[in-house]
Amino acid sequence: MSKQINVALIGNPNTGKTSVFNALTGLNQKVGNYPGITVEKKEGICKLPRGVKAHIIDLPGTYSLNASSLDENVVIELLLNKNDKDFPDVAVVVSDVENLKRNLLLFTQIKDLEIPTILVINMADRMAYKGISLDIELLEKELNTKIALVSTRKNQGISQLKELISDYRKLSAEPCLNASEIDPEYFGNLKEAFPNQLLYKLWLVITQDVNFGDIERQESDALENFKTKSKSYLKRLQQKETIKRYQFINNVLKKGQTIDLKTAKDLRIKFDRILTHKVWGYLIFFAILMLIFQAIYDWSAVPMDFIDSAFASLSEWTKTTLPAGQFTNLIAEGIIPGLGGIVIFIPQIAFLFLFIAVLEESGYMSRVVFLMDKIMRRFGLSGKSVVPLISGTACAIPAVMATRNIESWKERLITILVTPFTTCSARLPVYLIIIALVIPEGRFLGLISYQALTLMLLYLIGFGAAIGSAYVLHKTMKIKSRSFFVVEMPNYKMPLLKNVAITVVEKTKAFVFGAGKIILAISIILWFLASYGPGDNFNKAESIVTEQYASENLSDEELQQHIASYKLEHSFIGLTGRAIEPVIQPLGYDWKIGIAIVSSFAAREVFVGTLATIYSVGSDEEETIKNRMAGEVNPVLGTPLFNLASGISLMLFYAFAMQCMSTLAIVKRETNSWKWPMLQLVTMSTFAYLVALVAYQILK
Repeated sequence: MSKQINVALIGNPNTGKTSVFNALTGLNQKVGNYPGITVEKKEGICKLPRGVKAHIIDLPGTYSLNASSLDENVVIELLLNKNDKDFPDVAVVVSDVENLKRNLLLFTQIKDLEIPTILVINMADRMAYKGISLDIELLEKELNTKIALVSTRKNQGISQLKELISDYRKLSAEPCLNASEIDPEYFGNLKEAFPNQLLYKLWLVITQDVNFGDIERQESDALENFKTKSKSYLKRLQQKETIKRYQFINNVLKKGQTIDLKTAKDLRIKFDRILTHKVWGYLIFFAILMLIFQAIYDWSAVPMDFIDSAFASLSEWTKTTLPAGQFTNLIAEGIIPGLGGIVIFIPQIAFLFLFIAVLEESGYMSRVVFLMDKIMRRFGLSGKSVVPLISGTACAIPAVMATRNIESWKERLITILVTPFTTCSARLPVYLIIIALVIPEGRFLGLISYQALTLMLLYLIGFGAAIGSAYVLHKTMKIKSRSFFVVEMPNYKMPLLKNVAITVVEKTKAFVFGAGKIILAISIILWFLASYGPGDNFNKAESIVTEQYASENLSDEELQQHIASYKLEHSFIGLTGRAIEPVIQPLGYDWKIGIAIVSSFAAREVFVGTLATIYSVGSDEEETIKNRMAGEVNPVLGTPLFNLASGISLMLFYAFAMQCMSTLAIVKRETNSWKWPMLQLVTMSTFAYLVALVAYQILK
């Protein structure tokens, strides 16, 4: 049986590296973090010819091995450390046919590390459109490698790439050029001092702040002597190295690439003029957002209603089919309603990820980043801050990690602190259930529904809060920093269906399973707390309620409902809720909502699952969670508990409160201090409480 080989997928941003990764691995992939570091790591398994398996790791995008950010450091440290379990047997450098010159800089550097390397020239289907022709045989000879001409859009070249990977032992590990010629004396002395080490690895250790796994302590100390050269001298050598590499690349491409400018057609400039226009750009972006939220509501209505009624029926079926007892009650009243409270939102969350994936795949998201930079600058943020803020619509955790691309520490810290204001997918279930209860179903101007409009406004409010708080932090934080905004505008392209599908499945699956584990655990705890209680009020509830309603002619079903309600009120969870009720009553909430809010500090999406569990305990009716919540009455006012005032108050509380322990943990890791996450927790929660209080008191 063949051993599994390690394959590193490396390339500049926007070369289609993710498309190649998806084409090789399909859904056989997972996302995690590099050990000890919060930079996202994608890896997957690919079956190669002759029964060989490849473990493929998709490294963060990097323009060169001269790192300027932490995720670029990840690439270099892996390529330098042969002892790392992920050290590649073969490197696959992904380039795109339209930017071959720039992409080849990274390729020549990796070749200098003497790792067997394959060059993938992606987007080959655009060659005719751009008037590009390549002499592959000549390029392979000049670059001392094997080339796979690939089009992931048309699924061409992937089988050839798999063949090349499986035959990696036949690849030459020789460099393309001798970069040490830029200063023969300096590199000669370096080679003399370390005869057993690879010269280019030593050069990277000297010029980059990275770890080198193979270097001993004594060698590391000796290497410091070569770092004593002035920084400006080493910088000049780096510049000379880059110039030498580009001279080599230019000579190669003169022979192996021809571009017929008459054939090349480009609508990109025309599109950019409209989509990044100072007026039309914002209007188009706003219109796209409205379309997205309207579609989320219209398309998901049918599957959501089906899931809602299916879980209600499953709970009722469980009660009537399984033997009566506490275990059956746990399943029917705790686990099923708790999980149903999250599964119901799969259609809407999937549609949200669908639209985000389409915007990213098409190249439009980079235009949004460019467009928003003009606004961001005024609030002390970088245009690069838009990426975490937008990716925060999926989850704040990877969004906080994404700030590692921001070079300025002040801009990065501000972005970390304000990103949790962005409406993440965990808030979506809360918004959707409350909107369904308190916002009417009509349409504004006969086009967009009031419910979709409300959802979009909540997203905009979250984004506005992030921008506003960034401005306050920018003015109050005394951290000096300066940065420049550079963003690459990729070509527009039709989204690749396979990439979009994989993104939607992976992101939705991560959300459901991530939330599902928490909700399952909390549902069981909540069911126990709601099913048991101290003292006679709980234990003798049946006789107390029977005596209380003896004079009224109640049916057996009505009496059982009163008993269940009385027991719930005097259970452990009921007593806890009653204890915190005075604090939340001014916001328009009762003790049940209070329990849901407290439990949702573990994760926001627990809110709906908690209410589903609480409302299902003791209920024998086949009734959906939405109907149960709609029937709740405010005991003080005698009006529906979920009305416009309490609904708006609750949505605003969730818009601003910091309710995610995982995000707090990530912020602590990113800032290396508990000071900033604690500041987030206290400030955001206090602000959320005050805004919700004012909203309810004005609207009630």
